[in-house]
Amino acid sequence: MIQVVLKIEDLKKNYGKAEILKGISLEVKKGETKVIIGPSGTGKSTLLACVNRLVEPDHGRVLLEGEEITSRNAHKMRQKIGYVFQDFNLFNHLTALDNVRIGLIKVQKLSKEEATQIALEQLSKVGLSEKASLYPSQLSGGQKQRVAIARALAMRPKLMLFDEPTSALDPELIGEVLSVMIDLARSGMTMLVVTHELGFARTVADEIIFMENGLIVEQGPPALIFSNPQKDRTRQFLRKLTELYGEERIK
Repeated sequence: MIQVVLKIEDLKKNYGKAEILKGISLEVKKGETKVIIGPSGTGKSTLLACVNRLVEPDHGRVLLEGEEITSRNAHKMRQKIGYVFQDFNLFNHLTALDNVRIGLIKVQKLSKEEATQIALEQLSKVGLSEKASLYPSQLSGGQKQRVAIARALAMRPKLMLFDEPTSALDPELIGEVLSVMIDLARSGMTMLVVTHELGFARTVADEIIFMENGLIVEQGPPALIFSNPQKDRTRQFLRKLTELYGEERIK
């Protein structure tokens, strides 16, 4: 039986009187890539933040490999979860190499030599070996995001979370980041991805999850969701994206 890496049960989150998540449940099995799509402001980023307790949910449970993630054990559990944000979140005073190896030294307590070796391996994986000594201000947006992915991978996570990783990039830089993510998915990394890049979703997702107003409206394999969605709201959303980005971007 395939192992369930991530299990989310009836997750709810309010900010004041606003209900952001209204009871989200889903599973991600080992080696799967699941892609969450939906309008802005519908709770997608909040869901990811609740997974590793960057945001404390009001109700429900999150389990990683069968162990519940709580505020008490969040620090330990976060070491098993890679998180790639929209805006890179790099340390501007550190080189690319130092950004990748800092967690290995500070959190995993590896020697500088061992951390350097792992960091260089991960920078090579994302095509940035020659940029190791450069600072974030000397890198393009796409390069910064690839450093962020290398930093997450260096910790050898069980699960990778991507929160709209290309939304802050110029159009010509999006492809280099998506290429790295496609390679990751095909290598068997377990991934939960929030994105509007439907071409990427069609290529690598095992399941598409359409969220709106804090709820899962529809979920299923890409072929079904893109070609024959069962819900009117899903069809409307995909039609809008096609109008906005064009048919080629969706494919």
